[in-house]
Amino acid sequence: MRILDKKIVDDEGRALILRGVNLGGSSKSPMSPPGWGLGAESLKNPAEASFTGRPFPLEEAEAHFDRLHRRGLTFIRLVITWEALEHAGPGIYDEAYLAYLRKLLLIAEEKGISIFIDPHQDVWSRWTGGDGAPAWTLEALGIDLDKLDETGSALTRQRYGEFHRTKKHPEGEPYPRMVWPSNYNRYAAATLFTLFFAGNTYAPDVKVAGESVQDWLQGHYIAAMRHCYRRLKNCAAIAGWGSMNEPYHGFAGHNDLEQVGTPVIPLGPSPTPWETMRAASGYWTQITVYGVSLNGKPNPKGHEVINPHSVSLFKEGYNCPWKQQGIWTDAGGEPRLLKKDHFANYQGRPVHFADDFLKPFVVRYIEKMREANEKTLFFIEGVPSEGHPTWKQKDPPNAVNAFHWYDGFTLFTKFFSPWFNLSTKTGKLILGRKKVADYYLSALREEVTWTANHMENIPCLLGEFGLPFDLNERKAFKTGDYALHEEALSLYYNAIDANLLHSTIWNYTADNTHAAGDGWNDEDLSIFSEGKERAMGGWLRPYPMATAGTPLSITWNRKKQIFTYRYRADNTITAPTEIFLPAEYFGDKVDVKIELVKPDETRNARPNEAAVKPAWEYSREAQRLFITVAEFEGEVEVKVSSLR
Repeated sequence: MRILDKKIVDDEGRALILRGVNLGGSSKSPMSPPGWGLGAESLKNPAEASFTGRPFPLEEAEAHFDRLHRRGLTFIRLVITWEALEHAGPGIYDEAYLAYLRKLLLIAEEKGISIFIDPHQDVWSRWTGGDGAPAWTLEALGIDLDKLDETGSALTRQRYGEFHRTKKHPEGEPYPRMVWPSNYNRYAAATLFTLFFAGNTYAPDVKVAGESVQDWLQGHYIAAMRHCYRRLKNCAAIAGWGSMNEPYHGFAGHNDLEQVGTPVIPLGPSPTPWETMRAASGYWTQITVYGVSLNGKPNPKGHEVINPHSVSLFKEGYNCPWKQQGIWTDAGGEPRLLKKDHFANYQGRPVHFADDFLKPFVVRYIEKMREANEKTLFFIEGVPSEGHPTWKQKDPPNAVNAFHWYDGFTLFTKFFSPWFNLSTKTGKLILGRKKVADYYLSALREEVTWTANHMENIPCLLGEFGLPFDLNERKAFKTGDYALHEEALSLYYNAIDANLLHSTIWNYTADNTHAAGDGWNDEDLSIFSEGKERAMGGWLRPYPMATAGTPLSITWNRKKQIFTYRYRADNTITAPTEIFLPAEYFGDKVDVKIELVKPDETRNARPNEAAVKPAWEYSREAQRLFITVAEFEGEVEVKVSSLR
């Protein structure tokens, strides 16, 4: 697998359409001790965690990979975390986990599965409401892990009930729906992201082990991934590596520390940066609580007190790095903000995080990882909804823009209607089936267009998209009727096909249950649950796996079960075009119509059939249609329907 003429191609030079899943949702949490990741005890003794067995035990691997291969989901974004590799301490790698990964990848290779490895994180770490980084990245700053929730520096599902008890819920309130992204605006995650990407600029006085905090954090992250790659580099299943899932800017670029800015989502309690700094250092602080508004903008609806007992987040001998940097002081007994615009500028101008701080990290990461294998593809990400780094010819080769997109309204409300939506970008209502479908299509097209204009038209992969299966108060779990889910997923995939995108759906969680979902922050987006697939009619579709030429358009009529594909043939490629046709839709025989149009002919004209005779072969067992148009260079239209 390589990049040629802005396309991802195979060894035969055929243009690939990569389609698969993220594997898997529960890989964000340790495998053992059992139950880790759900209760408060899971945040104790971080060095003892083990991710061996994520995404599934080796004895189950063949069955899962066989299932994915049969469904045409042959390209996998394999979720690993920094914590999984290096949880026991800086430079101490979990060799048992690495040995497990190697065995897993060998099985994937045997089953015809290609993989790119995703160093995953959400809101920095499990201790800050998500997953990703080891606990020692926080402890190196003197942070007391047991004080993160108490000081309001994080809002974790594991400890939420302990600090939110009411008369109605004396043992603790349930974790609010989809509130975890609000941790991006909390002290711990925002501070660590800022130090990781921009510590040399905004906290040059903060050192760890005699090294700048930015260089120390980035150095350990990259070293862990390089060590992992060295252990796995001979595994032929690996097609590439991600750089970091959904990186975030932290405080970098924040113009006024006394203003909340724009929350990641307009929902829940959201402190200003200054309020988070006060609270983390032991000061009782009142913050604003936001509700959802119809215009998609923050809607203040009340207040909440964080750190009501005025405890400090920091262990004895440590204090806030931003205080250390002189951004604020409590000399005289009261905290005072001294530099509210400290993070507003970079080199005398407004910050552009993606290019100023994210891109240098990504380039450094790629250069180090290429030392392990220079042919590797690298799937780079920008900040969701905020921007990607630009990419030029002089930048490292073999890069893919692996952007994410979600139907935000459906994701956060857990309600879907094919005729109603809300643009999370503009806040405008979208009414009507066609307009909703066009909204999805145009949202993806914007990303593709931006990539063409600002990233040298490198290939695009939709690395994450998906649907919460607990829609409409989990109704489908009781009825077994996933028709609504199938309609939503069909609309998403229609938009993906229209934009000729590579894609990996979020997600496939082998141990998903109706009760626990994906096993992380109450999310439930897995297309596999309790031993079987669900809503398969929405995501199981025909598509061109490899094309002897250039893809032009893909259409799947789900109701009529007619697949149409157009491509521009390349007569220098001798291997056939290969189309995946799911056996669930196509029987022992299929009706195949192939139309050829030379470049200089009108759309309805046909070339001399005596000169060019398209040939095709169908295998229901392999679920493949093979098409050969030898020595023809021009447009090919293929229409396939079932003859059940």
